[in-house]
Amino acid sequence: MSYEMIALLMFSTMMLLLLTGQRVFGVIGFVGAASALLLWGHGGVEMPFNSAIQLMNWYPLLTLPLFIYMGYMLSESGIASELYEMFHVWMGSLRGGLAVGTIGLMVVVSAMNGLSVAGMAIGATIALPELLRRGYDKIMVTGVIQAGSSLGILVPPSVVLVLYGMIARQPVSQLWLAGAIPGLILAALFVIYIVIRCRLQPHLGPALPAEERQMSLGEKLKLLRAGILPLLIFFFMTGLFLMGVTSLVESSAVGAVSATLAALVKRRLTWAVIESTVHKTLGISCMFMWIILAALCFGAVFDGLGAVRAIENIFLDRIGMSPWQILVMMQLSYILLGMFLDDTAMLVIVAPLYVPLVISLGFDPIWYGVLYTITVQIAYMTPPFGYNLFLMRAMAPPEISLGDIYRSVWPFVGIMLIGLALITIFPQLALWLPQLYRGY
Repeated sequence: MSYEMIALLMFSTMMLLLLTGQRVFGVIGFVGAASALLLWGHGGVEMPFNSAIQLMNWYPLLTLPLFIYMGYMLSESGIASELYEMFHVWMGSLRGGLAVGTIGLMVVVSAMNGLSVAGMAIGATIALPELLRRGYDKIMVTGVIQAGSSLGILVPPSVVLVLYGMIARQPVSQLWLAGAIPGLILAALFVIYIVIRCRLQPHLGPALPAEERQMSLGEKLKLLRAGILPLLIFFFMTGLFLMGVTSLVESSAVGAVSATLAALVKRRLTWAVIESTVHKTLGISCMFMWIILAALCFGAVFDGLGAVRAIENIFLDRIGMSPWQILVMMQLSYILLGMFLDDTAMLVIVAPLYVPLVISLGFDPIWYGVLYTITVQIAYMTPPFGYNLFLMRAMAPPEISLGDIYRSVWPFVGIMLIGLALITIFPQLALWLPQLYRGY
């Protein structure tokens, strides 16, 4: 059997097993370890062991539990709910203003967390009930929360970009800077859509009644204090890292400590908050580690087969596809995988295969990291099996059906496709900030 057929068999076996509902790390690790054993005999059993040692030697892996802890600490201590109250008052006079404020909340939460799951949880528990109570259209606001939460994997400090940097061997600081402007562009496009649609159809997002907006300027300015702590945390964590004062791991530790001190200052650092934060952090961190461990094993076998070079030969030499056609095909494969997998699973399955191919085709790996992330955002929200759709169904109130959730995402999927096209056509939107910062 040729190496190309072996690689195809491995990948198809993995996808078939994933369709049976088995755990992602179990499927990836089993296919990788079994393939190593069949290909190289008893010596192949060392591959999973070597992958485990390689994982444990990854010093930057310490950033994951620290970033995750920081996000959950801010969420569990109620700091995020105060932020929503601030946006609620300042944006309430605008038609669709609370939906616009929800996007603002999601951007801030993304800058504090780096995960889409936390943004979804905050939006579904804090913003969604308030929006529905104020008479907002349930389909529109469901889409708003799903689209806004997806920004968590693009806006720094994105955990997905950290993982991409580890797997692709690219500097995380450059990836964070590359994701900042595209993330803000997507948020701005969401806001423009909400404002225009609510102006054309006022019943979708009514303004707050005048009596609820009767608040002096001094009281409104007082509410702005809710944003001071998150901004300070973001500065100490990301700012010190970008200025070269702290390393990536030290930056994540600064963020975790700052979030804990913020909860202490607010007098909300209770035992229940600590227990809940640590429990959720442990669960998410262990999931990441198992998936990365399995992916390292799978990737080692793929590298041993020379699969990347074989695939490059198939597409470029035999089929005669251009580099841009291959790039588009790769992005479409992410959308297909997004129907079954979350962002981390997609990254660790295909990044070891795609990133070397992207570099060999002459594309910038930093720019491609942003393209990957935006495509994953789209895949997250694409029916019938988008990951975000079922998260939303689990968190939404009973009056919001799965059909409502499906209908809610299409306008925002279209907006994300526009954003993806902009970043693809104008790479400097992603690369300008890294180039400005460090002459990348």
